[in-house]
Amino acid sequence: MKFSIPSSELMRGLQAVIGAVPNKATLPILETVLFKSEDGKLSLCATDLEVSILEYVEADVQDGGAVAIPARRLLETLRQLPDIPVQFDIDDNQQIKFKTDQGTYKLAGEDAEEFPEIPELETGVSIKAKTEALQDVIKKTSFAVSSDDLRPAMMGVFFQIGSEESRVVATDGHRLVRLVRKDLVGSEETDFITPEKALSLVNKALDDEDAEITVGSDHARFESGKTVIVTRLINEQYPNYDSVIPKENDKELKINREQMLATVKRVSVFASSSTRQMRLSMQPNKVRISAEDIDMSSEAEEEISCEYDDEEMEIGFNAKYLADVLGNIEDPEVVFEFSTPNRAGIVRPSVQDDDEDMLMLVMPVMLNTYA
Repeated sequence: MKFSIPSSELMRGLQAVIGAVPNKATLPILETVLFKSEDGKLSLCATDLEVSILEYVEADVQDGGAVAIPARRLLETLRQLPDIPVQFDIDDNQQIKFKTDQGTYKLAGEDAEEFPEIPELETGVSIKAKTEALQDVIKKTSFAVSSDDLRPAMMGVFFQIGSEESRVVATDGHRLVRLVRKDLVGSEETDFITPEKALSLVNKALDDEDAEITVGSDHARFESGKTVIVTRLINEQYPNYDSVIPKENDKELKINREQMLATVKRVSVFASSSTRQMRLSMQPNKVRISAEDIDMSSEAEEEISCEYDDEEMEIGFNAKYLADVLGNIEDPEVVFEFSTPNRAGIVRPSVQDDDEDMLMLVMPVMLNTYA
């Protein structure tokens, strides 16, 4: 196999697929990137057996073939090179020699036949989405995905695809995000759970072209520009998230989002490092946000103006979860909906986009009895 390629183009391709190369591979072949010529073009592929990334690069292929090349050693070499042509020459024993006008480098490759096959999705539900819409969905849901191996369904983002609108949900049991999107629809209805890692890689790979998604029974394929990402789906039953969303939260508080987020971050410095407990004390047209750490004899309290005209109420939240929710809303103002101190609080943007209905939920924590 022989080909020549600009180092910058090869660097771009390797950076696109390196996210699927595991740091600690169970099989040596997984530490490589598969280089394969296809109709005069060159494809690069990496996989960790759960997520696979395929990237096409522009190269001058003189002699076709395929070889698996150690990924990180090649990438580190390219990082130290200027943008110059690199000539690759691979023999029948997978011995790799690549040259530049600055030197010659040798690597031992692996047999391409040993590289895991990437699942083919010949049929499935087709979903088309604008790049901006898909990136927005990923950004607004990924932070709420669980990292608990004992609840595998919640380690992904749940898509309920419809022909006119779709729902996208993420929760870790402490906070929940539910998006209703009219700009993300499929050829038919389908539900699936995509691992958060795969969506993070998809988010990085998306370019200016619209994305095409194909969903099969076990895998989903995301295509955008020169990049294809295939991920194994999480075949678990997603929890009934609708059942935890309160339907009668009649106490409403409207507040400046940036002001409240900054206050939460400042006050949280004084909260207990173990519980991160924060107290919201609501009175007409103002809310007091406070926290304390008894063990460290520290406490803080701030008062913010808001729109609130209901009875006085106190409710506790984990400061990190509250900050995460506020940080993932773009509207200048947010609306909180409460009922009682032991029921979840709902958070929404004060103004919703035409194509989106966004709801976030934060579970309360039991308040300590300090004054």
